Amino acid sequence: METVKAGDIDEYISTFPLEVQEKLNQLCAAIRQAAPDALEKISYAMPTFWQGRNLVHFAAFKHHIGFYPGAGGVEAFKLEIASYKNAKGSVQFPLDQPLPLELITRIVEFRVAQEITRVKR
Repeated sequence: METVKAGDIDEYISTFPLEVQEKLNQLCAAIRQAAPDALEKISYAMPTFWQGRNLVHFAAFKHHIGFYPGAGGVEAFKLEIASYKNAKGSVQFPLDQPLPLELITRIVEFRVAQEITRVKR
């Protein structure tokens, strides 16, 4: 899918077909629940949750949703995300499969804990 110019996350989500919007809304709700103090913004043309630093980004594409928890988030959950295409700081969730919302929640909670620990140092 093309780069979307949006002012906020809800506007970003609204630009996609309904079936993609449903998945993006599920993903967004899981992130909001796991990171209730995070600020929401658009960064790098992607929905971003920020808490002192970027916690996670996500973006919709033609065949997948890209989820970007950074290298630490991917490394900590490498066994659990092994069945998904992934790279140093990203995971691809195919649009034709249910989102692993429980896993996403745990990854976001991990990223929040990482940031809290970083700030305390």
